[in-house]
Amino acid sequence: MVGETLLGENDPVVFRIERARGTSPFLLTCDHAGRSIPRCLQDLGLSEQERSSHMGWDLGVAALGDRLSERLDAFLILHNYSRLVIDANRPPWAPDSIPTLSERTRITANDDLSPADRDQRYRELFQPYHERLREELDARLTASAPCALVALHTFTPIYLDERRPWHIGVLYGRDARLGRRLGAELRKAGAWNVADNEPYSVSDDTDYTIIEHGERRNIPHVEIEIRQDLLQTQSNIQDWAERLGTALEKAMWQLE
Repeated sequence: MVGETLLGENDPVVFRIERARGTSPFLLTCDHAGRSIPRCLQDLGLSEQERSSHMGWDLGVAALGDRLSERLDAFLILHNYSRLVIDANRPPWAPDSIPTLSERTRITANDDLSPADRDQRYRELFQPYHERLREELDARLTASAPCALVALHTFTPIYLDERRPWHIGVLYGRDARLGRRLGAELRKAGAWNVADNEPYSVSDDTDYTIIEHGERRNIPHVEIEIRQDLLQTQSNIQDWAERLGTALEKAMWQLE
């Protein structure tokens, strides 16, 4: 075991909140906003290049989340730790909840973890994030306030040598209420390759946030994936925040 606690006094907090009192019905999440690794895990034996690549986090998503939160005046929660330690958007029972392989890179430090080690990462890095999100949603539903969950992600343009043609993916599972309307709004501009359930699809084995907090509560929800090369400048990020904000508002109005 790594010790009684995983996080030391010099490690970052698990998550940060922006606009805790936001007036928007939207609650925004960034499950892969950060790339921090607890100091006691010694960078999981990975190089700085590996840790800072798309392996470790969703490039550009934190800045996008901040701008979209500002645009909508929406509550935003961002996870500060790398998905290579534990993935905040994977069910804890999923084989890749604590990955041993990312694209072609082995994470040998995650091999042969004991059940106690896995449970420690869950208790200290996974559970607090989702408890805070659950608390926020509970408060809104108790107050009968309008509520919709939007999970923000980004994806690498090339994966396993295959180029991904989509600019943005709108992801949903069994409940397509918000997702299909959002996709339709984004396609109206005609300038973007907008895909449904690409480059990933939503399932009980591969996703956690929108299923646990959206689908099971029967509130409108959607997962958004934007290609990382479209978020390389502050101007790009601002444009996408405005584009998404407008499309989300129009899609939500259609549900009322």
